[in-house]
Amino acid sequence: MSRYTRFLPDRFTLFLVITVLIASVLPAHGKGIAAFTWITNIGIALLFFLHGARLSREAIIAGFTHWRLHLTIFSATFIMFPVLGVALKPVLQPLVTPELYTGILFLCCLPATVQSAIAFTSMARGNVPAAVCSASASSLLGIFLTPLLVGTVVAASASAPISFDAVGKIMLQLLLPFVLGQFMRRWIGAWVYHRKALLKFVDQGSILLVVYTAFSEAVNEGLWHDTPVPALLGLVLACAVLLALALLGCVALGRAFKFSLEDRITLLFGGSKKSLASGIPMAQVIFAGQAVGAIVLPLMLFHQIQLMVCAVLAARYAKRPH
Repeated sequence: MSRYTRFLPDRFTLFLVITVLIASVLPAHGKGIAAFTWITNIGIALLFFLHGARLSREAIIAGFTHWRLHLTIFSATFIMFPVLGVALKPVLQPLVTPELYTGILFLCCLPATVQSAIAFTSMARGNVPAAVCSASASSLLGIFLTPLLVGTVVAASASAPISFDAVGKIMLQLLLPFVLGQFMRRWIGAWVYHRKALLKFVDQGSILLVVYTAFSEAVNEGLWHDTPVPALLGLVLACAVLLALALLGCVALGRAFKFSLEDRITLLFGGSKKSLASGIPMAQVIFAGQAVGAIVLPLMLFHQIQLMVCAVLAARYAKRPH
C-alpha cells in the first residue's frame, strides 16, 4: 500500500480542493468578499513576518559561498521557466483559455518553493545547506523579480493589463513584514523556530483564505461557466509538459556545469519547483481587479503535479548506495 500512497495528494492539497468546492457552491458576496480580503491581508502579513523571524541570516550568508550552483538555480527559476512559458505559447495557448494561459505564464515567473525543495533534497541526499540557501534567497528575490517578470512576460505574451505599481504593493504587503520579522528575530526568533506548527497553520491558513476569496470572486464572475472541460484537461497536459521540460533543463544544466551528484540533486529540486505559498498572495496583488481564481488555478495544479513527480524522483535518488 505504501508504494501507492506517495501518488495520493497530501492533506493540504485535499484542503485546497475542498476550499475550491466550497467557494464554488457557497461563494462570498459583497461585504463578505471585503471582510475576507482584509482577513487574508492580515494573515499574509503575519505569515511573512513569521518567516522573517524564523530565517537565519547566518545560514543565508554561509550558503552564498556556493555561488555557481545558486546562480544556476536562479537562472532556471527566473530565466528558463519564463522562456519556456513564452516559447511554448503556440503549443500551450490552444489547449487552455486566455485566463489560464495567463496563469501559466504567471507561475513561470514565480520563485521556487522553500519547504518542499529542502525536504526533497534532504530525502534524496543532496546538498541540503545549499538548498536552504537557494530556496530562501529565491523567495526574497521573487518579491522583486516576479512582479517585474510578470509585467514584462505576461503583459507582452498574454495581453493582460499589469501595472508595475505591483512591485511597490508587494514590497509593502510582503517585504515589509518580512523585514520587521528579521528585525524582531533577536527577541522572538527562538520562540518562532520552536513553534513550527504555528508557522504551518498560518502558512496554510492564509493560502486557504486567499484561495477561497479568489475563487469566490471568480465564481461570481462565471469562472466555471467560462472554463470548458477540454480547457481544464488541456491545463493538466500543459502543466505536465512544463514540469517535464523544466526537470530535463535542470538535469542538462547540472551536467553542463559538471556539478557533483549532490549539487545536481539540489539543482533538480530547487530549479524545477514553483512556490504556491508566495504565488497566491502575489497574484492577489498583481492581478487586483481581475479573475484571480482562473489565474492561480494553473499554479495549484502544477503544485500538486510537482509534489507527486518529485516525491518519486527523491525516493529513487535515496535508494542509491551510500
